[in-house]
Amino acid sequence: MASFTQADLKDLNETFEHDSPADLLRWAKEIFGERIAALSALQRAGCVVCHMMGGLKLDIPVLFVDTGVNFQETLETRDRVAREYGLKIISLEPSQTMEAQTEQYGVLYLTPEGQKQCCLMRKTEPLLQAKGQFDCLVGSLRQADGGRRGNVPILSIDTQMNCLRINPLAKMTDEDLEAYLVQHKVIVNPLHSQGYTTIGCNRCTTPVLSNEPKRAGRWRHLGSWSAYCEINPTDRDGGISKSIDLPADLIDRILGRSTDFAI
Repeated sequence: MASFTQADLKDLNETFEHDSPADLLRWAKEIFGERIAALSALQRAGCVVCHMMGGLKLDIPVLFVDTGVNFQETLETRDRVAREYGLKIISLEPSQTMEAQTEQYGVLYLTPEGQKQCCLMRKTEPLLQAKGQFDCLVGSLRQADGGRRGNVPILSIDTQMNCLRINPLAKMTDEDLEAYLVQHKVIVNPLHSQGYTTIGCNRCTTPVLSNEPKRAGRWRHLGSWSAYCEINPTDRDGGISKSIDLPADLIDRILGRSTDFAI
């Protein structure tokens, strides 16, 4: 195993600046083979990525964290995307039901500290069940999302999952996203047309007014300081985690370099 840092990806990120999302997905599949999966909550951008992967027939499975308190519309969107786009969606679940968690810890999401613990147990820990199975996770974060994601790189490292993250839509604007959704009639969560600009758990997501920020409906009761669940490395540390460990030959393939072995 060899150490791999965000700095190692600088040149490759610059090279990929003008590549299409489809080209980035094909590159990732070629490099990582069976060791790649997508991670999606099946929101608008995530559904676009799923549509692209289905159309390209890349055979990339999708990890979906079923927190046990998702909206029913979200679960129906997951099932429809899997069925109509021909994707294998793997649902990852917390170790406790919400009822059992509440009985043991109380209603965590009513305080900022409790919200972090709740998201850890119901989002991050289920995802960590897949740690070690994949060297790359495909995401759907975009710089146009703003906030902590305003500078999200196409490629970043994830120390929690010890893998590479690729966001093929990182450069996609809101206008381009909307155009793709319309042109390809992409399946979307119906809650998006009911005032929900972003969609998380049903306990902590509300509709958003037209004059509010996109993420105003997430943990509204806690105030603006609690805007992310931190399942994405960019939301935790700005995508500048120190390093991960990958096989040296895989790092060479990622960086497009060949290694000469002297005897």
